[in-house]
Amino acid sequence: MKVLVGDIGGTKTGLALATRDGDGVGLELERRYSSRDAASLADIVEQYRNETGAAADLASFAVAGPVVNGRSRTTNLPWELDADDLAKRLGLRRVGLLNDLEAVAWGITALSDDDLAVLQPGAADAAGNACVVAAGTGLGEAGLFWDGQRHHAFASEGGHTDFAAVDAREQALLAEFQDRYGHVSWERVVSGQGIADIYRFLAARQGGAHPPAIAEALDGGGDVAAAVAEEAGAGCPLCNETLDLFVRFYGREAGNAGLKYMALGGVYLGGGIAPKNLERLRGPAFLDAFLDKGRMRDLMERMPVSVILNPRTPLFGAARSMAEP
Repeated sequence: MKVLVGDIGGTKTGLALATRDGDGVGLELERRYSSRDAASLADIVEQYRNETGAAADLASFAVAGPVVNGRSRTTNLPWELDADDLAKRLGLRRVGLLNDLEAVAWGITALSDDDLAVLQPGAADAAGNACVVAAGTGLGEAGLFWDGQRHHAFASEGGHTDFAAVDAREQALLAEFQDRYGHVSWERVVSGQGIADIYRFLAARQGGAHPPAIAEALDGGGDVAAAVAEEAGAGCPLCNETLDLFVRFYGREAGNAGLKYMALGGVYLGGGIAPKNLERLRGPAFLDAFLDKGRMRDLMERMPVSVILNPRTPLFGAARSMAEP
């Protein structure tokens, strides 16, 4: 069975033709398009089919935002998606829409060992529910319910739950972010924008000049998070402090998700930030924060924790979700 699959992001839309083979998924005719240059998803799909000649009567699209009753308003694009309308316009028998993190969750069983970097092996007999926590442009979360034989993915918007401060520095950060944003979610600190805002907070407290790459990004509206990572690699103490605090926040929220989902089957870190900062995640800060759950520490030590390295995972999951009853 061939399925047209898509990973719809605020910047890029990836499309491919997928074939399901057991738990595995094969992809062909992969293309990427600028989301912001298109008036609609249907326009991109029509361009893709004209360019590739891809033929399928089923489609499944992973979208960044909540999906309710086959409809979604994308978080970072002015698109309102409706599965039935897309099917009619594109002449398809069926179109599925699912949250992008739900797609990542569906895609996990299609991954090989080489697609994962293990941060904590967990218990030898680990089995049960699992979850995905993915920091990128935002913070996405999804769960996988274990029925005793297999996992079933489901979406959540857990990244928008309330951030909690644990010491005076974090209380000051929270107060500043509340003044700026009102509600402060975990996404405000565990995301690309979170890295940029954490840096601004720490820089204002410490004073001094910004490193060149960061000053350029701040002045020109560039990618401050990427500049912080670049300068951290060059030895900037403030940038390393920023990333260490970000990693601690990531570990804390990944641990929160592990507890809420009782994720003895595994906690998976998705998104674009984790693979780029793998060595930092392998340092002590992430797991110290992940495990720091008081009386639940022994339980946390039983949970396997891995970073998803394969960026095609949402496409795998979109295909697997369409094959489910």
